[in-house]
Amino acid sequence: MLRGLARAFAQLGDPTIRRILWRSVGLTVVGLIVLVAAVGFGLDQIALSGWGWLNSALTVLGTAGTVVLGIVLFPALVGLISCFFLEEVAEAVERRHYPGLPPPRRQGIGEAVGTALTYLVALIVLNLVALIVGLIVPVISWPVFYLLNGYLLGREYYELVALRRLAPAEARAQRQRHRGRLLVAGVVIAVLLSVPVVNLLVPIVATAFAVHVFQEFVYHA
Repeated sequence: MLRGLARAFAQLGDPTIRRILWRSVGLTVVGLIVLVAAVGFGLDQIALSGWGWLNSALTVLGTAGTVVLGIVLFPALVGLISCFFLEEVAEAVERRHYPGLPPPRRQGIGEAVGTALTYLVALIVLNLVALIVGLIVPVISWPVFYLLNGYLLGREYYELVALRRLAPAEARAQRQRHRGRLLVAGVVIAVLLSVPVVNLLVPIVATAFAVHVFQEFVYHA
């Protein structure tokens, strides 16, 4: 598993991976610039008070607040946008490390929606459990947070790559067989998400990592 993680980081120099990363960063920057401009323009057009100087001050403060919020959310937004390109990440990893694989299977819309809804329900339920446990026993809130989100992240990225190769029932059976190792992989991803700057790379690195983990399961099935 550590070898797979090292390979995932090593492939950040791959031209395809670099292109996806810069595309995600660029789209995020453009989106934030448009958002800041829209907020500034909107506030400038709305008279929030009868005093011109106060309206100008509110426009400046609102625009500045949007900039600060954009900076704070920048890693999350980059990660969100890069999620639209994770199929390309998986293809790049397979092309480099597993060139003998056949073309991936096609997933139907119903399958994709069902997988997404199942994950969403698990996300809501488990994070509610984490919140309740954290309120009752605060001292264990962080371990519970990493364990539950480790489970969710391990499952999410595993299914992202596994369903490209296996039918849902097969993917589910394999996930059950290797649930302990997937939990560990998910906790590693959750920890990486907590590291500033590194969290920019997490969706890409996690997808590449998941491809290696999945192939290791296949080879040692």
